[in-house]
Amino acid sequence: MTDTPALGGPGLPQQRRLVTPIPGPRSQESFERRRRLVPQGVGTTLPVFVEAAGGGVLVDVDGNSLIDLASGIAVTSVGNSAPAVVERAVEQTRRFTHTCFMVTPYDGYVDVCEQLADLTPGDHDKKTLLLNSGAEAVENAVKIARAHTGRTAVAVVDHAYHGRTNLTMAMTAKSMPYKHGFGPFAGEVYRAPMSYPFREPTAISGEQAAERTIDVLEKQVGAASLSCLVIEPILGEGGFVVPADGYLPRLREWTENSGIVLVADEIQTGFCRTGDWFACDHEGVVPDLVTTAKGIAGGFPLAAVTGRAEMMDAVHVGGLGGTYGGNPVACAAALGAIETMRDEDLPARAREIGALVGERLAAIADKHPAVGDVRGRGAMMAIEIVGADGRTPDAARAGAVSAHCHEQGVVTLTCGTYGNVLRFLPPLATTDALLTEGFDVVAAAFDATA
Repeated sequence: MTDTPALGGPGLPQQRRLVTPIPGPRSQESFERRRRLVPQGVGTTLPVFVEAAGGGVLVDVDGNSLIDLASGIAVTSVGNSAPAVVERAVEQTRRFTHTCFMVTPYDGYVDVCEQLADLTPGDHDKKTLLLNSGAEAVENAVKIARAHTGRTAVAVVDHAYHGRTNLTMAMTAKSMPYKHGFGPFAGEVYRAPMSYPFREPTAISGEQAAERTIDVLEKQVGAASLSCLVIEPILGEGGFVVPADGYLPRLREWTENSGIVLVADEIQTGFCRTGDWFACDHEGVVPDLVTTAKGIAGGFPLAAVTGRAEMMDAVHVGGLGGTYGGNPVACAAALGAIETMRDEDLPARAREIGALVGERLAAIADKHPAVGDVRGRGAMMAIEIVGADGRTPDAARAGAVSAHCHEQGVVTLTCGTYGNVLRFLPPLATTDALLTEGFDVVAAAFDATA
């Protein structure tokens, strides 16, 4: 047995502590059981089995305490087992766990919709549909846009990631591992170039990049055929690409003038992650529909489509819904997460984290030419790793750096169309001391793999 506390939450010691190699013997034993019982298609980034978590640390079954720079892929932004999330979820569980909102409604669902109407960009009348996952939210946003416009075509951009359902795989750019071998995919999905400042052949403004996107869509599809343009304000799985300033406002202008529904996929960027409540807020862009998930409920499965009331009402009665959508316990957790974000001013905390992490990544870049680009916003930061020519993606080096971090007890993730981006998504509840130590390890990993 280990001396690991039975319960997680912010009361866990906020420190890195290694008592065995990573992974330890008990994690290895559990992983062998996993290998027997779980399909190999379910990947694993770091094969440690967690038994407690809180604040900015994960504690595994061997008693190792790891610094978390991943937040379960931007999910536990308020910290793992945040008190308000746990308390509200436990209280709701005691009352009831399910009725199906479509059968007998309950206030928690409507309370979350009210919060989202207040928090998402724009002061227009809004309505919200609650669902289970980000992919489900994106798929329903497309359904709503098609019903509202009477059009069928869907526009997306290069390097996008929108999910693993058949439609959202079609909307996702990267083949391996998300799409390979799973076709044929849903039709009427069209892709245009994205603003990717580091990889532009020549420097262009955000407005110029937007004109390129618009030109491709006008010529290949025609604005009159497009129901919606679905775009991540900052690309997630595609490499944490921040479009040049002016790109999103110009697309907003074009979609509005063309009767195209602008859908902001804020699944990874939403809920304070980028230093604003939503990434669209940075340039004052007001989309028609916003899809959310991940950070919405502190680790409970919940997603949403929030949008203009007249668009949300375009679908016939019975055309939207799902058995578990807006589960009462998940809704209670979401209300606790939003309460925490408000009370602790987590947008401001994300900006503080961005300043600290950005400074550390810039120092690594100054020392290591392999860092081609440092980018991101708030607590959503990344470095793109390249070869000696300063351009060629180096996925092997990215993997080696990440593996070294894992061995030293720091949870990191890679991403990007080329697999050469290290992304950092620390919980907004983490401490400066943990961040400093975590990025000491990241810097050492670059030294060790040079």
